[in-house]
Amino acid sequence: MALPTRWNPLRQMSRFDPIGDLEDVFRSLGARALPRDMDNALEMRMDITEDDQAYKVAVDVPGVRKEHIDVNVQGNHVVISAEVKREQNKERERHLYSERYEGRAFRSFSLPVDVDSDAAHAEYDGGVLRLTLPKKVGNGGKRLPIN
Repeated sequence: MALPTRWNPLRQMSRFDPIGDLEDVFRSLGARALPRDMDNALEMRMDITEDDQAYKVAVDVPGVRKEHIDVNVQGNHVVISAEVKREQNKERERHLYSERYEGRAFRSFSLPVDVDSDAAHAEYDGGVLRLTLPKKVGNGGKRLPIN
């Protein structure tokens, strides 16, 4: 037997989105929607794993050409930037609505150990950027015995 659901007067308020509601009005009129660039920004989601020799990074960068991706490694700091370019509309086409992102996106992070940037390499296939970042040998400190 299912339990009866309780009425919650605040439930509808949790779904209240005034900007989204206005966009629906503009969309129904055939007008261009309000800009919401932060909602459409390119999200570069990533996974980082490590073994004894290197860090492995997989970053989702969908819809970006590999020529428009830049990876910069300095010490233990990694910066990934990507530029998304969209095709231009034809002169007679009227732009009604767009959710696709266009612009530059950045992602940066620091690793616990410096990276050997000379041995690091990157591959890009199917919208996934894969980095292999070898750990720098001799990075750790040395414990000095006290005489």
